[in-house]
Amino acid sequence: MLFKEIIGQQKIKDKLIQTVKDNRISHAQLFLGPEGSGKLALAIAYSQYIACTNKQENDSCGVCPSCLKFAKLVHPDLHFVFPVATSKTIKKDPVSDDYISQWREAIIENPYLSQTRWYDIMDVENKQGLISKSESSAILRKLSLKTFEADYKTLIMWLPEKMNASAANTLLKIIEEPPTKTLFILVSENSEQIITTILSRTQLIKIPQIDSESLHSAICDRFSLSTDKAYDIVHLANGNYLNAMNLMDTTDENTENHDRFVELMRHCYQNKIIEIVDWVESVSIIGREKQKSFLEYSIRMIRENFMLNLNQKKIVYLTQQEAEFSNKFFPFINKDNVFKIYEHLNRACADIEMNAYGKIVFLDLGLKLVKLINK
Repeated sequence: MLFKEIIGQQKIKDKLIQTVKDNRISHAQLFLGPEGSGKLALAIAYSQYIACTNKQENDSCGVCPSCLKFAKLVHPDLHFVFPVATSKTIKKDPVSDDYISQWREAIIENPYLSQTRWYDIMDVENKQGLISKSESSAILRKLSLKTFEADYKTLIMWLPEKMNASAANTLLKIIEEPPTKTLFILVSENSEQIITTILSRTQLIKIPQIDSESLHSAICDRFSLSTDKAYDIVHLANGNYLNAMNLMDTTDENTENHDRFVELMRHCYQNKIIEIVDWVESVSIIGREKQKSFLEYSIRMIRENFMLNLNQKKIVYLTQQEAEFSNKFFPFINKDNVFKIYEHLNRACADIEMNAYGKIVFLDLGLKLVKLINK
């Protein structure tokens, strides 16, 4: 992964490159940023630059033996840890190495990988990924080895917030007393779920959303879009490259989210409690990541409809399908109910993230929306 292949984030790239030039590489770093910002890609590009044997002024050379191995993610001094779960093929105590082939293929295909997509690739059904106690011994084994070719052994941990207590304590001990020439890069979307003792021992690198200009340029170049179409997508994507990709190709998940949203809003408006209960039953079996995706979609739709209500059409961006529904729905999202609706949707999303019982969360949400939509 070369820095030049990553969309935007020029300030972050310059900062990382400078740490190598100044020989100020912190042994434990936390790359913190939202989904679709390119933080994992930056971590890989940074590791490759450190290991490159023919460093250029602003990037790896891309052609030395080290870079060629990084391009395939098979460099012997590059290690990955990421959330895993049991599947049809891995029945017990899964660790990252059990899925390393799928991981490499997925990252080479798209280094802006989402949690939902990764769980689909592992085929873990409705389970959520975890970095568990089983991973601890694997981490210790990997880092006890001497470097094979590079100056540094690098461990990139994707989503350290998914660590359980045992794995977190093991990592803390290694960070406190790291092996020589070992680099830890934690790539996180939610630092609040990482234990504070680990946070305090890492150098924080905040990765912002991708700036609009860079995202616009990238999707125009990569997908041959018109300037106007790209502008609409960039606005909706909100600095998230994954959102931009989804908006360019209306996925099954987006369509499902829209259908669920329309169905729920109609039931709430018509005060059809039995139908809401049936709707809750159908949503309760789709898995937590898809439930979160639906709630995030709903939050966006409420925002766009409120803007329509305020007659702010210039800053409203909806797909044709969404616009057809919203043109009739927006009068029901107004200043008297919008903030409460936001609050309940965000609370439901947080509850699902914390593994609350889905049926209770969505039934409670539906009943509250009945009152608010008719307010």
